[in-house]
Amino acid sequence: MSYVSSNDIGSVPFPEIEGYRLLRVLNQGSTSTVYLGEQPALSREVAIKVMLPQALGDEVGRRRFENEVRTIARLEHPHVVSIHEVGRTRSGLPYYSMPYLPRGHVGQRSFRKQVAAGDESRVIETVNALLSALEYAHGNGVVHRDVKAENVMFDDADRPLLVDFGIALRRGYGPRVTATGLAVGSTAYMAPEQARGEDVDGRADLYSLAVLVWEMLTGELPYRAADALSMAVMHAQNPVPKLPLGLRHWQRFMNRALAKAPSARFQNVAQMRTAIERIQERRSWPGQSALRQAISPLARRAGLLVSLAIATAFLGLLAWWMAGRDGGGLFANEPGPTEAAATIDPTLSMLRPLPEAPLQVALDNARQQIDRRNLTAPAGDNALASVLDAARIDTDNANVHALVGELSQALSGELLASLRAARFDRAREYQQHLATLSDETGLVDPELEKERIRQVLAALTAQIDASIARSDRTSAQRIAALAPDFGISSAESTRLAGHARTAASTSAPASAVVAGDRPGDTLLERRPVSVADYSRFAEATDRKPTLCRERASLLRALAPRDYRNPGFEQEANSPVVCVSMADAEAYALWLGKQTGHKYRVPTSTESKATAAVIIGRELSLWQRDCGSDCNQRQTAGRSWRNSNDERLLQASRGYDDVGFRLIREH
Repeated sequence: MSYVSSNDIGSVPFPEIEGYRLLRVLNQGSTSTVYLGEQPALSREVAIKVMLPQALGDEVGRRRFENEVRTIARLEHPHVVSIHEVGRTRSGLPYYSMPYLPRGHVGQRSFRKQVAAGDESRVIETVNALLSALEYAHGNGVVHRDVKAENVMFDDADRPLLVDFGIALRRGYGPRVTATGLAVGSTAYMAPEQARGEDVDGRADLYSLAVLVWEMLTGELPYRAADALSMAVMHAQNPVPKLPLGLRHWQRFMNRALAKAPSARFQNVAQMRTAIERIQERRSWPGQSALRQAISPLARRAGLLVSLAIATAFLGLLAWWMAGRDGGGLFANEPGPTEAAATIDPTLSMLRPLPEAPLQVALDNARQQIDRRNLTAPAGDNALASVLDAARIDTDNANVHALVGELSQALSGELLASLRAARFDRAREYQQHLATLSDETGLVDPELEKERIRQVLAALTAQIDASIARSDRTSAQRIAALAPDFGISSAESTRLAGHARTAASTSAPASAVVAGDRPGDTLLERRPVSVADYSRFAEATDRKPTLCRERASLLRALAPRDYRNPGFEQEANSPVVCVSMADAEAYALWLGKQTGHKYRVPTSTESKATAAVIIGRELSLWQRDCGSDCNQRQTAGRSWRNSNDERLLQASRGYDDVGFRLIREH
């Protein structure tokens, strides 16, 4: 039997659901409505989420809703909301029911009085519960992507529960669950890479959680803006704000947790949990509670300067007492005449800063220097020196291990960028720094080293091929001779030198004869279509550029990207990027009309017969092969963004790491 309430939303009646009576609307979003319902058979109240009719016309909306149900249903954790039932309304709308949580969400609670009194226990308990839930979700391949105050609700036992995985992305569910890469979520909590519409991982959830921690501690968000786009830009560009004086012990945590680059943040839940534990340990020093209680009322009545003076005196008194604990401390007998002469002026202790562990100083310095990209310079203020200092203090420390990995990846990135830009001397310097990091710490991951060497080999090969394409035999052989300097094995170095010598002497042609998929031989262009060539086509045909941002990226309207401005510098002879498969096919037709030949994009089989010669950064190339349908096309080759040899991508948009080359049929 189904039940219908007399209430409605405007003129729209409540949906009819077998076995439930809908009572009122709890919340309404862009794709669904959440109702308070009653399940008479079990005498319980439930929350029922029903998909809106207009959302069902969009396959993306259906996939998102269905994925939400699958995701939540298989997550069983004390701090993740459970699902009672999944089904369809009488009119065919999908729904699911879950526990009704009447105690509200985090945004409806205030922690400020407790925090101001020095009690952060409730905040930390809530955060630890959410960390546990996220650790479980991430371990099951699930990224929530919408951690915010409204999605942290409390049950009858006052336990915080993570809800609404409606935009969760499960790794392994096809190349993209939302084919257009929707940048969904609340921008007030959204990580910069998510606002750009990029692929995200668990580090984006940790960024959002850090924003929530900030809000619970201060009662305000770290950034304030009038609209969603401005908020996203602030998260992407503005520096991390300063916390109020009474919360400065959280500042280092926030600087790392809210770093713009994912590689500079906490890499997993365990790292963030350890950082919070460290904050708690620092706050447990003797007199912390008394100091806070002394400052708090005075700050309200006498102003900040008086409070600071009292705090300084209190710290000096505490330091003096701690220094004299062996002699009885604060309540020791007054010294005799001979002791009075040796008494130290207590004002010196008042002015002396509290000591900080050298390891923590080195770790904090290194993180800030990596954020600022001070990797190896200036002297005395660079990440390499700080990480080496930290490793000398405690090689076994987990945070030292993590920082060595972060720095190794950052240095590798700079090395590869230098090679791709033909700055070989600079690349050699980064190689030497990496060798120093590895030799002095012994902590560099061997797998990371293997991957770097593989990419270095690819970059050197690309530079050699570019020299060959310019008929510059001397440069090709000189570049090949650099291989041993970058840790390339003797066998690979010999092969590279042979490639440079043989290829240069034969002056590789711009195209090669290959056996096509159709009868007759074809000529496959070695080099991708250049920016200059594509620009001539676009001007001649008045073809509009294809946008290169994700469709729902909030930055798409603010900073559009296309083949003329892909986000990095290009020469006229650089391979054109930010072109769709449709653009490539249109260019081939136009070129055929200009030359009298027939051109097309090659298949993956044809492309494998002759390697492409790519000048500059590594690129993938469009292939003729379709996916399940021709809305998706194959790309071949690793790119500077993606290490996969093959990818299926949406054919209707451009990518800043995908170009194309053509094959000419006789």
